[in-house]
Amino acid sequence: MVTAVRSAWREVPPYQVRQFAARALEEVPTLAQDILREIRHAYPQLPLVPDEFGEPRALVGIRQSLEHFVAHLTAGPDRPHVHPRVFQEFGRGEGLQGRSLDVLQAVYRLGVRLAWRRLAEIGQQVAIPAPAMYELAESGYEYLDGLVAESVRGYAEAAARQAGERLRLQRRLMEQLFTGPARRRRGAGTADGVPPALAERAAALGWTLPERVAVAVLLRPAREAVAPAVAPDILLDMESERPRMVVPEPDAPGRRELLARAAAGWSGAIGPAVPLLDAAKSLRWAGAAVDLTERGLLPAGELLQCTEHTEALVLLPPEELIGDLTRRRLAPLDSCGPAHGRRLAETLLAWLETRGGAPEVAARLGVHPQTVRYRLRQIRELWGAEIDDPDRRFELELVLRARRLRGDLS
Repeated sequence: MVTAVRSAWREVPPYQVRQFAARALEEVPTLAQDILREIRHAYPQLPLVPDEFGEPRALVGIRQSLEHFVAHLTAGPDRPHVHPRVFQEFGRGEGLQGRSLDVLQAVYRLGVRLAWRRLAEIGQQVAIPAPAMYELAESGYEYLDGLVAESVRGYAEAAARQAGERLRLQRRLMEQLFTGPARRRRGAGTADGVPPALAERAAALGWTLPERVAVAVLLRPAREAVAPAVAPDILLDMESERPRMVVPEPDAPGRRELLARAAAGWSGAIGPAVPLLDAAKSLRWAGAAVDLTERGLLPAGELLQCTEHTEALVLLPPEELIGDLTRRRLAPLDSCGPAHGRRLAETLLAWLETRGGAPEVAARLGVHPQTVRYRLRQIRELWGAEIDDPDRRFELELVLRARRLRGDLS
């Protein structure tokens, strides 16, 4: 059996409650002015923003909150409160100005203390019992919590709006960076060659134009994956199918390590460092590296540095050209079986890379030098004089390296 909680306030005779509420409402205008004056004295930096009628919003909010609270007393202090929406505006204003809610909450507490002091005096005047006034005080601080919650809601809305606006500005700035220098050169630039529109967008975002940048392209580990926790100066576009980042001064000390930690759990690649207006070039290489990652030709699960995978990026993307060159230069192996042809190709590549004799090639392949001598004689028979032509040797090394990168050779 649940025992009802005894309410001292509900035991106050209705005529006393009405008398208390009437006197309190009479004093609301003066009390609101007094509270605002004390708040301004304690927090002189607090701005007074007028409403559409020219009256300070703070004064309107204080007056409305007092009226709401006092009018609520006739229904009982345990009933849900409906808080004035102006307190959402207060929180929204703090958020838009980039301030925290600490001062605003301190102001609210001061206002409640001052209001309670006067309400306690009125309670004595109309002989409200002390237990009922204690209960009323508790209700007042619950009401304060509600005012704070309204302000937090407005603050959160402002923060979300600002975050959305910042992301929109970032995407617009990044798109302009990625249009490429050829298109931008049609318009006049500033003294350092930066187009005015680009400089204006960077200024609107508060982004200092760097001399060099690197662009990263990412692969989402999951649709709901949390965005990388990058530094504030890194531009991030999470709206693209492949999220992109613009990293200023990527060669700065510690930048690579911080970026790798921020992108932990993501796959992707970061292009080479380039001058600011060549950001599209870095983007192109990063995109090419991610293409290879998706095909399983480069490792996944980390943020790759394109400069550490130059060979793969140069040899693997132009598949048609390399494929045609491979067919022509490795045609002599067509007469060999697949297994023997692979062994000859691996021996030829080891010889081209070492430019050494049978012992050096054998050490690389892990076979006997005599086996290497036998294979090299076969290679010379298959290619003939072409094997001594520097251009042919260069092309052979290119196509054999490409095959190794694809996993066709060990």
